[in-house]
Parts: sequence; structure tokens; C-alpha cells
Amino acid sequence: MNKKRKIEVFSAGCAACEETIVLVNRIGCPSCEIEVLDMHQAQVALRARTYGIRSVPAVVIDGKLADCCAGRGPDESTLRAAGLGVQ
Repeated sequence: MNKKRKIEVFSAGCAACEETIVLVNRIGCPSCEIEVLDMHQAQVALRARTYGIRSVPAVVIDGKLADCCAGRGPDESTLRAAGLGVQ
């Protein structure tokens, strides 16, 4: 018997999030327990923070943020380098 894998998809309900949900459901296997989580809920957003999620969509597999979803999101130095806050 295969061990069940816990797949969590963090979503804000946007088109990009919906595409990711479709993708995860399409490539998921019978041993994948897929759960879609709404980032508009405070508890979900707090949980996302514990995984280091900085932008959505994001996918967590067995408690680990998928590499494709890590390290994204705005950060001050990148925004400043792009000209934000420069007069």
C-alpha cells in the first residue's frame, strides 16, 4: 500500500491560482490527498507564513514548500532597484 501524500494548494482565487489547482488535480495520483486553501482566511494566511509562502499560488507537498514556489514575492531591495521610492 502506498503512503498518502498531503498536497496543499494555497490560493487567492485568481486565474493563475485556478490554473495551478487544475494542474495539481490533473497530475495528482490516487495516493495524493489534495487540499485547496483560501488565503483570504486569516488562519490559512498564518499557516502559509509558517511555510515561508510569500506569493500565490503555492504548493506544499508533505509539509515542504515546492521549489517552484519558494523565494518569490516582492522584497524591498528588488523594488528599490527597480525605481520604487526614487524621486
